[in-house]
Amino acid sequence: MTRSPLKNDLDGYEVWFVTGSQNLYGEETLKQVAEQSQAVVEGLNGLPVKVVWKPVLKDSDSIRRMALEINGRDDVIGVIAWMHTFSPAKMWIAGLDALQKPLLHLHTQANVELPWNDIDFDFMNLNQAAHGDREFGYIQTRLGVSRKTVVGHVSNPAVRQQIEDWERAAAGWTAARTLKLARFGDNMRFVAVTEGDKTEAELRFGVQVNTWGVNELVEAVERASDADIDALVQEYVDSYDVVDELLPGGARHQSLRDGAAIELGLRSFLEEGGFGAFTTSFEDLGALKQLPGLAVQRLMAEGYGFGAEGDWKTAILVRVANVMGAGLPGGASLMEDYTYDLVPGSERILGAHMLEVSPSLTTKKPRLEIHELGIGGKDDPVRLVFTADAGPALVVAMSDMRDRFRLVANVVENVDAPDLPKLPVGRAVWKPAPDFATSAGCWLAAGAAHHTVMTTAVGIEVFRDFAEIAKTELVVIDDDTTVRGFQSELRWNQAYYRLAQGL
Repeated sequence: MTRSPLKNDLDGYEVWFVTGSQNLYGEETLKQVAEQSQAVVEGLNGLPVKVVWKPVLKDSDSIRRMALEINGRDDVIGVIAWMHTFSPAKMWIAGLDALQKPLLHLHTQANVELPWNDIDFDFMNLNQAAHGDREFGYIQTRLGVSRKTVVGHVSNPAVRQQIEDWERAAAGWTAARTLKLARFGDNMRFVAVTEGDKTEAELRFGVQVNTWGVNELVEAVERASDADIDALVQEYVDSYDVVDELLPGGARHQSLRDGAAIELGLRSFLEEGGFGAFTTSFEDLGALKQLPGLAVQRLMAEGYGFGAEGDWKTAILVRVANVMGAGLPGGASLMEDYTYDLVPGSERILGAHMLEVSPSLTTKKPRLEIHELGIGGKDDPVRLVFTADAGPALVVAMSDMRDRFRLVANVVENVDAPDLPKLPVGRAVWKPAPDFATSAGCWLAAGAAHHTVMTTAVGIEVFRDFAEIAKTELVVIDDDTTVRGFQSELRWNQAYYRLAQGL
């Protein structure tokens, strides 16, 4: 079947590499500056987003015009800046003030090792990034410019990894800035944490969050043709381990056809509206025959963002995580901490949801099943059943703290799960860092949501870069976390963000 045009890769994006210098040094030196900066860019070949070299910048007007050009190019998702020689920083004021795209300051130089016996003052004049980048760092700080600083030679794999992390965060930011999110129904009644300021979300992240009546979705579902349903059912049979009762001729095959119609209708609605994320609510299903389960799981696996019970904030995170993890093993999914295994010393968390966990979290073939669902008042829904693969993962939540959004991230390790023969949903079992009690205590202290995105594709550094780009609070629970230190960080953050907003 033809898949949606939703962009789920990093192809076509560019990061521009700009080099700062000045006219003081003469044409021969500037020629060498250009050659050496081109060599640095060549050293960045193979990163997931193409790095494009731009001519050396030597005056205020060219810097400002470059910033405006970057702003106007949708395919340019960020800029890497290097001060090869000394570039007087007042030249950068107008350009940095105008720049609206993510910035990475690469503090590097042409040489790995210095040619000690050959160093003369001409060499010193040419190779003074240690000097020029400090000037550039000052003006960025003086202007309050949000950026990532990476230090080291581009031949160092650690340097390349930091740049890749930032590229992925910049791609996630670009996805958020262009994201349209469709809410089918409202938030689950009386629930606090899934509420939030949608206007502020558009201002902060760029995402448009609006609501459509669920029966508009029903109309799209009803337009699904028998031929398209037949084709999609065959795709299910080819892709999954389908239980006999759902197979053609099986006693409950019609339920699978109903699920396929929901997927076709939901997909067409999202494609026609240009949506990259959506929410549903079991309290508002209109004339849908079943709560969307299989359709949601498959759309998340293709890169869409999703939040259950109207949770649009988590839907944003799932979409952003999917984009940031493009091309990497693993995936991103709605997740929820459901219940605990509290055996002392080996505590584990069992995460799941009613239906909607993405199969991108597993490399095994999921089983397509049908089971009763005690809420929603509709027919039993079809769903994919599996357990997430063991390995490193990250769970991230977004909470509206009234005066700002707060991201809370916990580094976790998915583990092999015991048999769960009576739990008919997608699920994951993990051990949180640094330990269960510290993780849960800090999560609660931060007011973090019960819905999260789980990503097994990208790590905490990518989310750190994303939060810096978005100028959004991020608190991290990892191996270095203590409850007392975490509580202090929350207090410092509260003071900082209120002062930063001029309150």
